[in-house]
Amino acid sequence: MYTKMKNLSYAMCVILAIVLLLSFVSCQPKAKITDATCVIKPTEGSQVKGTVIFKQTPIGVKITADFTGLTPGLHGFHIHEFGDCSAPDGTSAGGHFNPSDQPHGAMMDASRHAGDMGNIMADAAGNSHIEFTDKMMTLNGENSIINKGMIIHKNEDDLKTQPTGNAGARVGCGTIVIAK
Repeated sequence: MYTKMKNLSYAMCVILAIVLLLSFVSCQPKAKITDATCVIKPTEGSQVKGTVIFKQTPIGVKITADFTGLTPGLHGFHIHEFGDCSAPDGTSAGGHFNPSDQPHGAMMDASRHAGDMGNIMADAAGNSHIEFTDKMMTLNGENSIINKGMIIHKNEDDLKTQPTGNAGARVGCGTIVIAK
């Protein structure tokens, strides 16, 4: 009987130690994400390629992007709800990232989708370079853009038509991931 009690006490101590260790590990603060990236690949029938770099700053997320293979002119540029580019036309990325259920709009609008980033301008050679900081976007927390989709559209976003800005087909798609 004494040996059985001793074994039971030992087992309880081991279980308690494991529970305490697991609770300690789960209480540790997670490292803040400061950098993310997205490689844009062409959808079916497109030549659009590019890279988007995201950097968390004290005032928002700084976005730096370069694209090739565009037709000259303006193209809608949005973060979409899923980081899934498996559909040939990019529709597997879902709709615009909109965690607070806002109307579609321009970046300067007080109410807009968190994924609304306006337009990019492609030059006569089909290239585009942009740099800006978005105060609504975040790489951390409940509304993080990590693992969301990035879409380049065929047409200009009119910044008002609901829910997509009438930007047309998806010509480029990528997934936003934590930068190494």
